[in-house]
Formats: sequence, structure tokens, C-alpha cells
Amino acid sequence: MPGFTTRPELRGTFGAVASTHWVASSVGMGVLERGGNAFDAAAASGFALQVLEPHLNGPAGDAPIIACPAGADEPVVICGQGPSPAAATMEHMRGLGLDLVPGTGFLPACVPGAFGAWLTMLRNWGTVSLREVLEPAIFYAREGHPLVPRIPAAITSVRELFETQWPSSAEIYLPGGKVPEAGHLFRNPALAATYERILADAETVSGREAQIQRALDYWYRGPVAEAIDRFYRGTECWDVSGRSHRGLLSAQDMAEWEVPVERPVFADYGRFRVFKCGAWSQGPSFLQAINILSGMDLDSMDPLGPDFVHVTAEAIKLAFADRDCWYGDSAPVPLEALLSPEYAAQRRALISDTASHEFRPGSPKGRAPVLPPLHVAGTRKEPRIGTGEPTVAREDARGGLDHAGEPQTTAAGTHRGDTCHVDVVDRWGNMVSATPSGGWLQSSPVVPGLGFALTVRGQMFWLKEGLASSMAPRVRPRTTLTPSFAYRDGKPYLAFGTPGGDQQEQWSLLLFLHHAHHGMNLQEAIDAPAFHTDHAPASFWPRETAYGTLTLENRFPAATVEELRRRGHQVTLGDAWSEGRLSACSREADGERHVVKAAANPRGMQGYAVAR
Repeated sequence: MPGFTTRPELRGTFGAVASTHWVASSVGMGVLERGGNAFDAAAASGFALQVLEPHLNGPAGDAPIIACPAGADEPVVICGQGPSPAAATMEHMRGLGLDLVPGTGFLPACVPGAFGAWLTMLRNWGTVSLREVLEPAIFYAREGHPLVPRIPAAITSVRELFETQWPSSAEIYLPGGKVPEAGHLFRNPALAATYERILADAETVSGREAQIQRALDYWYRGPVAEAIDRFYRGTECWDVSGRSHRGLLSAQDMAEWEVPVERPVFADYGRFRVFKCGAWSQGPSFLQAINILSGMDLDSMDPLGPDFVHVTAEAIKLAFADRDCWYGDSAPVPLEALLSPEYAAQRRALISDTASHEFRPGSPKGRAPVLPPLHVAGTRKEPRIGTGEPTVAREDARGGLDHAGEPQTTAAGTHRGDTCHVDVVDRWGNMVSATPSGGWLQSSPVVPGLGFALTVRGQMFWLKEGLASSMAPRVRPRTTLTPSFAYRDGKPYLAFGTPGGDQQEQWSLLLFLHHAHHGMNLQEAIDAPAFHTDHAPASFWPRETAYGTLTLENRFPAATVEELRRRGHQVTLGDAWSEGRLSACSREADGERHVVKAAANPRGMQGYAVAR
């Protein structure tokens, strides 16, 4: 369906940046213009996003990164997903009367990995100084940035929580006791001061790498870790359970962690080899889905037709069932078997002409799956703030997405899908795909004196034995964060991704399939009408499942919608531009030179790409 696009696919020869916020894209491009490489630019954009989109990510959040040095045989994964505290056990949670890890407060905190991931990439592959990377974030935190409308909306939704339970958050996000207004400058001087202290300490030593290491030590083994330890272990915090709890995360947990740099996992698909993070993320579900779809004739299917939507949705359901039974960091994952052609053929055979309404994990190597707790959507409860008394959860308490693929936050701070994304390619052929998230302003209290909140990614652990994602000490929660990278014809080609919680793999898959099969350029693939299913257990509290559901943008033809309903899909029509916040950058040969390309999502009216 090539044709009109909301923006052009940008092309150039020098470099490109695409992200979920126009300022972050400009920050990254500025680094490229001053001679920095893709790793420098991505780090600067990442730190800027923490300031610009505090409802979607923060300094103490998470940041899985796929980085590809020019000419590399394969990219590397920089695991910015920190592990659970040593004290995080199922016994402790059950002793508190919990059957799920709360989605807010202190208890779901893990070691904050974003700071370490960005600086590890900068130290190992970057070229510019720590100061050059941090200065844009410091500038916007100190001088202010115009608020996008969703930030005041997020603050409004949790205003009562801040005023009655989380005063340190009210101090930052309710200046003068009021919700800041959209379009007006918003400042976070406490965060600016934290980064300035880190810089001042780092610059007491000489040498770029030594300064970066000094900053890592200041964060994980110095004043930042000590402040977090004092707050989390010395304060009780109200959370979505309706009660107050002390935290489990300690300075020792932070001091013991080093950022893992790992090999990616991959699957071949025609001319492409697609790389993802390991099974501590949902990344392999993308690979399982394309393995299943490799046996389908997608080239002949209309991208807006019922056949394409049906088989893609059914493949996602099967891949996600395996995700929720087999992926995690708490037990060995049979990943080789899950990604094998033989297993894909078994799973493909389960797809019929009608929609599945069953949760159908497979049995790789004959192993029987252990099912996670399965709660039908709308059956969980949400507490009243400060009372501990539950009420029936709002219809969107599972974290329903708004028209830009961003979360609708409830009054108790529950949500899903709060995330950013950034892709970069430079003139030398270095490329980055990163999906920072966590440390959301609405999910846990601001640490006094630091200006930021901590990740609550631990809510993705199950409090049930036998799962690869069962809660255990010092293991990574099975995160939804999932940057994507692809080689084409053996060469680094495409960095892409999106926010969206459980929708991340689904929307990224659509971009890839539209580009690989339907002749769409990057912007056309991003603009194309999209869809998702909530058939799998949600990764965020309250972990509900909506079997057989399929949500489509209303730009799909009426005949497609009618046929999908006839096949048994429970179809909901969303707004015309309601699915996803994708961005992408690519690089390919054009004669003796290379051309870079970039595209970004128009939904929500803030994502932008820059290229020349």
C-alpha cells in the first residue's frame, strides 16, 4: 500500500537519529554533527529522554540496548535490565499476604540498569566525554523543557497519591502545589544537581574512560546507592496492594551488579537475520513469530486484509504463550528448541481458519509447560488510596493504552507500556537500537535529594514456583523491553523498535513484515494501520488476560473487520492512529557509498526522526 505518508522517509549520507521525542532526536543529531559516533549520540539522547519523558522512563529505570559497531559480524546486547534484590523471595512476598508483586511502590524495585547501560556503551564504544553526553540532560532539567500533554495528564491521575502518600514526588511534580501545564517549561533542579555532582566527582580524575568508570562507581557504589538504600530500607511506602511496605533494594545489591554485555539471539528470515535480546526479555517471541510465519505466503496477502491480520495475530498468540511459560532468568530456558525450525512447524500447524481462545504453550524437547496464573481481564481489584480497601478495578486498570500507545495511568499509579525508544546510525556504519523505560514518575516515590524514582520492573516476576520468571534473588525480571536489529544480505541494515509493553513485539513485527513483504519503506511501514492482541497474560500488574481479543485501528477496511469477527476474533476498533510509537533507522549501499534512512511515528505528535 505505498502512497501517502505523514512524513517522508528521511534519507542522507551523514547520519540519522529517530526517537519518541523530537528534542531527544535533535540532541543525538547534535552529537553526530560535532563528530561523535552513534554510541555517543544514543547515550546523549537516552539521558535527554529521562528528562523529557519522565512518565515513560527515568535515570533509575531500565535500558536494554543492541549496539552494532561498524563491520561487526553481529551486534552486542548491553543488558540495562538490573536484577532483583538479594532479599526478594517468594516467601517474603507471601508473608506480606501478596499473590502478585505490586505494580507500584518499593517492593518491585530492581537494581536500576539504565545509567549503567548507557555509560557502559559510552565507555566501550563511544568517543566523546561524559560531560558532552550529560550536558543536554542537565540543561533541560535545570532550564526547563515544554511539557508534552501526557505528562500533566499522568501527574493529574496520581495527584492524590502524591499529596497524601508520596511527598517527595509532590515536591518535584506538583510545584507550588499545582499540576504543571502542558506547553509550559518544567524543571527538575534536583535531577540537574545530581548529574552535576556526578560530573564534578568524575572530573577529579583524568581520562575519558576513567571518568566514565568514576561516574559508574558514584552511582552504584557511592552516594547515589547510599541515598537509595536509606530511603528504601528506612521508609514505608504505600503501594497498589493498599498497604505500606519497606523496600528490599540495598546499596549492596547495587554495588554487586555489573552491566552484562552479551551475544544476541537471532533467527533467519529470507534475506534477513533478526537479532534480539535474550530470554530475560520478550525478544525471542519476535523470533518465534517470524519462524512460524516463515511457512506462510505473506507476499500474496493484502497487508490490510483478514488473512494477513489473522495469521499474524495467531502466530503472536502462540509465541506469547511460550513467552509466559518458558522465558525468564530464574531457570534454564530451552531457547534452542523454541527457536528451531521443527518446533516452529509444530506451532504453525496449530493455526486454523478460526481465532484461538485458548492459552496454548508448547512442549519444547517434550518438557511439559508450567502455566502462569491466568486471570481473566476485569477480575482483579484496585485499592482506594490510603485505605487498603479494594474496589472493583476500573475497566482500564490493566493499563489500557491511549491513542498513542501510551498508558492510561490509574489513580493508584498502575499502568503498562511506559517506554521510550531511540535508533541511531552514523556515517561510519555504527548503529544502535535502544528501548529505555522504567523509573516512571507515577510508579514509585522520588528518592529525596536525587530527583528521580526507581524502576518497578520486579512486578513482572510471578509468585509461583516452576516458572522461568518466578521471583528469586539476584535474577532479572522477564522484561517487556525489546529493541530490534536486523542484518540484510549479511550486512548491518535496520535498527527499530517501539514503546508499548506487551505490544512492543507486535508493532515491531508489523513494521518488519510490511517492510520485508509488502514493499513499504520505513515511514510507510510505521504509518500503516496496525493492530494488537491482549490474548496473553499482561506483563504488568494486575497480570490479566483477555482471550481472543484483537484491537485494530479503524482505518482497516470494513470487510476485513467483518471477516475477522466471522473467524471468531473479538474485534475492538480503536482510533485511526492508536497503535504504536515505532521508530527506525537503516543503512544500505548505494553504489560506492552508503545511504542512511530514518522514520518516526506520527501517533501522539511528538516522535521525530532527523537525518542528513
